[in-house]
Amino acid sequence: MYGEIITIGDELTSGRTLNLNGWYAAGRLTAAGLKVTRITSVGDNYPMVAEALERALENSRFIIVTGGLGSTQDDKTSEIVAKALNRPLSLDQKMFRLLEEYAKARGLTITSSLEKMAWMPNGSRLLSPEGRACGFCLVEKGVRLYFLPGVPEQMRYLMDKVVIPELLSFYDEIPVTRSRILKLYGLTEPHIAEMFRELEDRTGDVVLGFYPQFPEIHITLSLRGEDEATVSGELDRVEAEIRQVMGTYIFAQGNESMEEVMGRLLVDRKLTLSLAESCTGGLIGHRITNVSGSSEYFQGGIVCYSNRAKIQLLGVKEKTLEEHGAVSEATAREMALGIRDALGADLGLAVTGIAGPTGGTPQKPVGMVFIGLATGDKIFAKGYRFWGTREEVKQQSATMALDWVRRYVTNNPFLPGI
Repeated sequence: MYGEIITIGDELTSGRTLNLNGWYAAGRLTAAGLKVTRITSVGDNYPMVAEALERALENSRFIIVTGGLGSTQDDKTSEIVAKALNRPLSLDQKMFRLLEEYAKARGLTITSSLEKMAWMPNGSRLLSPEGRACGFCLVEKGVRLYFLPGVPEQMRYLMDKVVIPELLSFYDEIPVTRSRILKLYGLTEPHIAEMFRELEDRTGDVVLGFYPQFPEIHITLSLRGEDEATVSGELDRVEAEIRQVMGTYIFAQGNESMEEVMGRLLVDRKLTLSLAESCTGGLIGHRITNVSGSSEYFQGGIVCYSNRAKIQLLGVKEKTLEEHGAVSEATAREMALGIRDALGADLGLAVTGIAGPTGGTPQKPVGMVFIGLATGDKIFAKGYRFWGTREEVKQQSATMALDWVRRYVTNNPFLPGI
């Protein structure tokens, strides 16, 4: 029931790439009731990989290895494993046929680099459900080793479709382990830590954790027990306690995003939305239209970056810009009203601000952003001061704007501004 994860790649040890594969594999294995005792990241070199494998073989029942299975020169995992386990490489005919089909469909010929992917250590078994992603597994000293691609989508597909179901099939009894994720926006880490102290005597055996996922924070609830009913019931109880303490800062559970939550609420209430963006440059519209079916409620948007665009496309008054500036509550109000009326939507959402790193003044520093929302009979507007890089300011502005819509349609107050 216990195992290790080894992630391979110079891009991981150099810090160029986040170790999302280790994070995903550990989470999925834990949720399935399997225990992960160690996650190791090593570069693309024989001594480090061999050492990690040797140590894991002595201490684990299963090992998940990701990375280094591609066709490029630095993809050396198969060669390293063959040498480390004294299993010479051999051509896997099934994998070779898949590569031939892949090449033929694209009008390519099989090169030595592509063929390299079909050479695996002796005794390996190909993992290739439906041919969508390929890895291999083998058994060494009674330990099951699974070698998966480093491409996150392929790795996750094989973990969910092959590895976890197969591992679970080897055990007669596994404790029921369940996890939940609650997503929050608008609270700082220190604030959440204080709230956790308030919850200490109410959580029982449920393990809580909170993890920043900028600009959100995710809370995890995990519990292991003898039966499904007991575990689920206790998680329900603790989740209710958390929701009582943290209230409307919780916007979603599980994998749902802020834009998905907002869209579902608009559909439920049969409301439409239009959008005017300045400092976010289309980011909010991008997030909204990433949700399938968003055309049901999203009328469209305008990126009105210049003052001229604000005047000509949204009807912002020149006097407003002269007296208050483009980054102001007054301009945000007129932008929201203008886009609502221009596209005939129920709601008009507007954002204008200074993303930086240049353009700020003592009166209006970098990170100052105003949000406006025009409804059927009211116009709301408020300013915020965000911190961070240009991209971080844009992300915070977009998330806050989406949260405004969520809070408005659920009759919850907007978060405090400046």
